[in-house]
Amino acid sequence: MESVSGAARVRRHEDVKSAARVLEVLELLGAEGARLSLADMANTLAVPKSSLHAVLRTMESRRWVETDPSGTLYSLGLKALLTGTAYLESDDLAGIAGPVLDLLAEETGEAVHLGRLDDTDVVYLAKRESRHALRMYSAVGRRLPAHATALGKAILSQYDAAEIQRRLNWPLTALTPSTVTDPDELLAQLADARKRGWAEDEGESSVDIRCVAVPLGTGHGGGDAISCSAPRSRMDDARLSEIAAHVTEAAHSLRTLLRRLGEH
Repeated sequence: MESVSGAARVRRHEDVKSAARVLEVLELLGAEGARLSLADMANTLAVPKSSLHAVLRTMESRRWVETDPSGTLYSLGLKALLTGTAYLESDDLAGIAGPVLDLLAEETGEAVHLGRLDDTDVVYLAKRESRHALRMYSAVGRRLPAHATALGKAILSQYDAAEIQRRLNWPLTALTPSTVTDPDELLAQLADARKRGWAEDEGESSVDIRCVAVPLGTGHGGGDAISCSAPRSRMDDARLSEIAAHVTEAAHSLRTLLRRLGEH
């Protein structure tokens, strides 16, 4: 009986390892946003190519990953998209934020985003495009370091210094020459954002893009915020202050909707 029990424990352990490997593959492909070879993934995940290949074959058969025409490069599959879409459809905030984001985009004419803090990053949950031809690149599901974005700084401004230190990866990574990586400077920016109610990004995640964001103070293990972004050529200081007022009003409207939802 002991040998059977021992074998069962080994099988359970292997099952857990296989499940972890599947999640690691999904997270890696999602983070890279590009096709990767078996060798690339095996090297990054530090696993044997033979065992990873078996996992990839199973994931491909279930449409969690797909290959290019050569069959040598892997990317996320259709099932990953369907699962991500289901997440957004089931999320209360993403579901009710649509009209508020629509109005904010109409008022400003600029790109509008709803973002959520996930570990040390901000993830875009929803977006509305700018009406202008010159616009920033963004996409639902995109991840950016929280310290380099107005969305992330707006959310982080709700925490004290000790919590901010705990939540971020130090030393901070610079995405552009303007990204704030000095701890004292970042904490000072977050203190300013806390006082005025909104945070800004001065070309810190994308060169020549200015952004304003306001926290929503909601849950989900980290918090949410909404933002408005535009090229620097359309966002001087006066325009930035004007847009900050629009984003603040939109955030207030969304918080009111969330509060009413919670009362029912």
